[in-house]
Amino acid sequence: MLHELLLSLLGYTGDLIIDEREHQNSLGIPISDDHRSFKLAPDISFIQPSDRDLIERIISLGFYYRELDRFATKSRNLSWIRSANPNNELSNKNLQEKQSVYRRAIANGIVEILSVYRSAVLHIEQKLLSESIPILATITQGLNKFFVLLPPLYELVLEIERDDIRGGQLLNLLHKRCHCGVPELQSCIQRLLWHGHQVMYNQLASWMVYGILQDQHGDFFIRRQEDKDVEHGSSNPDMSEKLSRLSTDDASLTDWHLGFHIFLDMLPDYIHMRVAESILFAGKAIRVLRNPSPAFQFKDTVYNQQIPKELLPQSEADKIENMLRDLKESSEFHKRSFECAVDSIRAIAASHLWQLVVVRADLNGHLKALKDYFLLAKGDFFQCFLEESRQMMRLPPRQSTAEADLMVPFQLAAIKTIGEEEKYFSRVSLRMPSFGSAVKSSLDLAKTGSTGASLSNASSEISLDGWDGIALEYSVDWPLQLFFTQDVLSQYLRVFQYLLRLKRTQMELEKSWASVMHQDHTDFAKRRNDRLNCSVSQQRRQRFRPMWRVREHMAFLIRNLQFYIQVDVIESQWNVLQAHIRDSHDFTELVGFHQEYLSALISQSFLDIGSVSRILDSIMKLCLQFCWSIENQENNPNTSELEHVTEEFNKKSNSLYTILRSSRLAGSQRAPFLRRFLLRLNFNLFFETTAQDPCCPFGGRGEGACLRDELHLVLIPTHQT
Repeated sequence: MLHELLLSLLGYTGDLIIDEREHQNSLGIPISDDHRSFKLAPDISFIQPSDRDLIERIISLGFYYRELDRFATKSRNLSWIRSANPNNELSNKNLQEKQSVYRRAIANGIVEILSVYRSAVLHIEQKLLSESIPILATITQGLNKFFVLLPPLYELVLEIERDDIRGGQLLNLLHKRCHCGVPELQSCIQRLLWHGHQVMYNQLASWMVYGILQDQHGDFFIRRQEDKDVEHGSSNPDMSEKLSRLSTDDASLTDWHLGFHIFLDMLPDYIHMRVAESILFAGKAIRVLRNPSPAFQFKDTVYNQQIPKELLPQSEADKIENMLRDLKESSEFHKRSFECAVDSIRAIAASHLWQLVVVRADLNGHLKALKDYFLLAKGDFFQCFLEESRQMMRLPPRQSTAEADLMVPFQLAAIKTIGEEEKYFSRVSLRMPSFGSAVKSSLDLAKTGSTGASLSNASSEISLDGWDGIALEYSVDWPLQLFFTQDVLSQYLRVFQYLLRLKRTQMELEKSWASVMHQDHTDFAKRRNDRLNCSVSQQRRQRFRPMWRVREHMAFLIRNLQFYIQVDVIESQWNVLQAHIRDSHDFTELVGFHQEYLSALISQSFLDIGSVSRILDSIMKLCLQFCWSIENQENNPNTSELEHVTEEFNKKSNSLYTILRSSRLAGSQRAPFLRRFLLRLNFNLFFETTAQDPCCPFGGRGEGACLRDELHLVLIPTHQT
C-alpha cells in the first residue's frame, strides 16, 4: 500500500487508489474538469475514516501533478516541426492546435517545479524505507509546501487552456498572480514569469538589434500590418493601395509607414503604451539602418562624404544587445530598469536615423527647397511664372492639355530666374489635376457677377476658377520618405495653392492698375491734341475714380495679408524650425518639430477655420472679378456690376476684420502675430469704423456675427491646448 500511495503521488493509479474521472467516464457519467478525481477505492473497509480523509488529501497532489505534467508535455511537444509532410494526419492535427512559444516557456518552468516535487517524493520513499516512522505523518510533513503550490498552479493551467491565453496575455496573467500573500507561491509564479520574459527578451533582441520580427505564432505585441488585416477578415483598400505604391520604391519604406503596428491584445498591462511605441520605433529604425537603399549607397560614394560607412556601427548594436542581456539575466522584472533600457535603445536608434536623414540626406536643403517652391519663398520665379501664364489663365483650362500648356511658362520662368547651382529644382514638377465641368474661366466669372446668387454659387463650387487646382509635386528619395510622408507633402500643397491664389490676386490688381494708368496716359496725350474729346475723357475719368479707390482697398488688404503670411507666419516659423534642427539630434523630435511647423503655418494662415478661409477665397475671387470687369469696361461699360462687386467686397472684408479682431482669435496663442496684421489693416481706424457703423453702406456686421459661432467651435480645443 505504501508503494501504491507513492506511485499515486506521481500520477499513477491502481487497485487501491483509482481515478474517479476514468471510472465515471466509463459509466457515461460526466464530471467537471476541475474535480479532484484521485480517490481511495470504495470497497476498502479496513482504513479508518480519519485516515481515509488524510490519504485522499495527500493523493490529490498526485492528481495535480498529473494534470500539470500533461499540460507541460502538450505545450512542449515539438513533433509538428519534424512532421513537415502535409499528408501526415498527425502533422495536420498539430498544426490545427495553435502553438505558443510563451506557453512552451511556462511549461518549462512548470517542469522545473515538478522535478522538485518528484525529488521530494523520492526523498520521502527513501526515508520511509530506511526508518520505521509514521507513514502518513511523514508524507504530509515532506509534501507540506506543495499543498500551497500545486492547487493554484492547476487553476492557472485550467484558466490558460479554457481561455486560450497566450503571448502577452499570458505574461499579464502571471504578473497579476504574482501579487499574493504566500511567499512560496509568489516565488514560484515569479519563476514562471521569468521563463516567459526570457522569450520576450529574445524577441526584443531580434527586433531591436537586427530589425527582425521573430513571431511565428503571433505571441508578440509587435505585428505585421498584413497579419492584422488577415485577422479582421478584410483588408483596407486604401491601405493596400498605399502598400502597393510604396513597395515599388523600397520595401524598407513600406515597413516604416505601413508594415508594423502594436497589437494591443498581446501588450501586457505593466508595459506602458509609450514604451511599446518606443520599441516599435526602435525596431523600425534598426530595419532602415540595416537595409539601406542601394541607390543611396551609390550616391554616398559619389559625393565622398566624410561619414562612417556603416549606418549602424557594430559597437552600437553590441551596446543594445548588452542592455537586453542584462535585463534577461535579472531574476525579477524591474519596470523602471526595463523602461530606462528601452529609452536608451530608442535614443541610439533615433540618433543614427537623425544622422542618416539630416546629415547624409541633407534634410535642411530639402526643407529649404520646399520653402522656396511650396511656400513661394522664390517670389521672382512665381512672379515670372504668373506673368508668363497670365493670358493663358484668362481662358478656361483644357482638360486634355492644361498641364502641358502650363509647362511652357513654367520652364520659361525657370530659365529666367533659376540658376544652375539650384540642385533641387529638378525635383519639383508642375501638375494640373483633373477637374469637372463646373470649372469656369476668369472671364466667365467676370460675367456672372450681376447677382448675389450667382456669386454665392460660384464661390461654393470653386474658390477662384479652373486654374485654382495648379499643384506641385516634389520627388523625394530614400531615406527622406521617412520624413516627408504623403500627408506632409499634401499639407505643403494645401498651403502652396492658397499662397499661389493670393499672389495671383495681388498680381492681377497691380496689372489692372498699370493697364488703366497706361490707358489714362494715352488719353491725356490724345486730349492735348484733340480738345473736342476732352470732356468725354474727363467724364470717364470721374466715373472710374471711385473704382480705383476700391481697387486700392483690395490691394491694401491683399498686400497686408500676403506680408503677414510670408513674414509674420512663414519666416518666423521657419526660424523656429531651424533652431530646433540645430539643437536636436533625435529623429522623432525632428518629425514632431516639423509637424508643429506645418500645423502653425496652416492655423496661423486660418486655413483650418472654415469661415475665415471661405471669406478669404470669396475676397480673392471678387478681386479677380473686379480686375476682369475693369478691363472689359472699354467694350462693355457696366457700372452696376462693378458696384455690386464693390458692395460684396466691403461686406466680406469687414466680416473678415470682425472675426480676426475677436478676442478668441486675436487674444489666443494660435496666431501670435495677428495683432500686427490687424494694426496694419486698421492703422487709421478705417476698418473699425466701417465694421461698427450699422448705417455704413459697406455693412458687414451681420455676416461677421453669424460666423462667430463657427469660430468659437474651432478655437475652443486650440485655446485649451
